[in-house]
Amino acid sequence: MRGFQDQAEARPDEFIRYTYPKLLDESRAAISKVLHAPVETLVFVPNATTGVNTVLRNLIFKPGEQILYFATIYGACEKSVTYITETTPAEAVKINYTYPVEDDWLVAEFKRTVAAEKSKGNSVKIAIFDTVVSLPGVRMPFERLTEACRELGVLSCVDAAHGVGHIELDLGKLDPDFLVSNCHKWLFAPRGCAIFYVPFRNQPLLRSTLPTSHGFVPRPKPGVTYHNPFPASSKSPFILNFEFVGTIDNAPYLCIPAAIRYRASIGGEQKILSYCHDLAASAATRVAEILGTEVLQNETGTLTKCCLSNVRLPLALTSVERVAVEGGVEKGNVGSFVRDWMSKVLIDDYDTFMALFFYGGGWWVRLSAQVYLDMGDFEWAGERLKELCGRVEKGEYLQVKSKL
Repeated sequence: MRGFQDQAEARPDEFIRYTYPKLLDESRAAISKVLHAPVETLVFVPNATTGVNTVLRNLIFKPGEQILYFATIYGACEKSVTYITETTPAEAVKINYTYPVEDDWLVAEFKRTVAAEKSKGNSVKIAIFDTVVSLPGVRMPFERLTEACRELGVLSCVDAAHGVGHIELDLGKLDPDFLVSNCHKWLFAPRGCAIFYVPFRNQPLLRSTLPTSHGFVPRPKPGVTYHNPFPASSKSPFILNFEFVGTIDNAPYLCIPAAIRYRASIGGEQKILSYCHDLAASAATRVAEILGTEVLQNETGTLTKCCLSNVRLPLALTSVERVAVEGGVEKGNVGSFVRDWMSKVLIDDYDTFMALFFYGGGWWVRLSAQVYLDMGDFEWAGERLKELCGRVEKGEYLQVKSKL
């Protein structure tokens, strides 16, 4: 990445106008083979949130049209939906639940909700759902939800922030209406870099990037012409639109070929996924043994078919809540207050970080399996978490409260 940045700084006009577009095409071609998608359906954006926003802000909503999403949506995306409902006629429909639930129930509830809204005279225009949820880190039945969208005439917007490099993605087979996947999470690309898939049939729906830039094609007006300062190109309007979106550091986009080559050098996609999926499952079991708790899982075992797993921490809400409230913490804030304290202590005292969250009345840790980790790393993590929970039971977090 530094090499691309140096080229851009040494000769910025030459790089941006002539060198960068060719390198960007090479990156799109490289990742198209991983995703099994036509090169002309793939562009880069900084992150998955940008991709989801690009979809939502380009669609034209009429009264009665709705955006459907699930309870475990990524927080920034839920706020994006809220913004759209505040600025357009669109309405939001949320499917509520608490994991663990079965995939069959989730798909059936989706179909039931769409049908229920139709019976009220409404129309679900688009549904947003994840491949793998952020918190809790569980796999959703995104393949079946995409198929259900197709059957019901609903646009599918797949938030695959945890996607490429994490699970198998065959976009030719999946055929979603929109999908965006971070490359900087599991594919080993630098931040921020995400691949945005839009099949040919839907490219006309996305007229503008975020922000609107030189690639935008205005509707014709008599006597009005618009200037594009970049060299003429035979590429499609969709590709050109996303090629240059304001002056930002696009170097991460150009690192995709190197990332893919590195992954091939250590065994390739199948071996990486197999190792990480197996490690995630076995590590979760081991950490749960150390903590004396449980792994978040449904009866059919589908939630953990990914590189993430979730283990409950050995903390009883009733006892922690009683001590916390007596120490001056508001009852409704106990979950987040204790979580925030533990997260900071992990960094300050243990020189590490783990995704901790309060969910379904208890505290959990999300574990991530990667190629550079083995069981010993997770056993160390389990012991540190056990020690940390002991400190919570002693009320150490209240010392922070007294200093506020």
